[in-house]
Amino acid sequence: MIIDHICFAVKDLKEGISYWQNTFGYHQMTEIITNSRQKVKVVFLKKPDSILVKLIEPADDNGSLINFVKRGGGFHHVCFRCSDIYNEIDRLSSQGMIRLVAPQPGEAFNNHNIAFLLGRYNMNVELIDTSEKAGLL
Repeated sequence: MIIDHICFAVKDLKEGISYWQNTFGYHQMTEIITNSRQKVKVVFLKKPDSILVKLIEPADDNGSLINFVKRGGGFHHVCFRCSDIYNEIDRLSSQGMIRLVAPQPGEAFNNHNIAFLLGRYNMNVELIDTSEKAGLL
């Protein structure tokens, strides 16, 4: 497994994009994509020689994420890319991680499967098995 991206939850993607661009020198890598299953809007940001950053904005019916961003938002999860998402879920589950979301198509990854697990220290982990990103600019 390798880290594919880190994710931050924001109230407004346009404001978040501007903040990351002006403060850290990141630039928008993708169009804003709606992930209907996860009830978020998503955008990826990039910077040469740095890790990808994903920003998420809650959809109107995503109450828990709306509450999170009302309290300031911030770090949401770390995403690991692996060669086989199902084997990795089994391996991580055997080490005590709790599966939060079973594999399901993620629109931001051209409908490749994504899954979420909860690890120690309340670490929210996303798993993917692709490097594809939808809506590349």
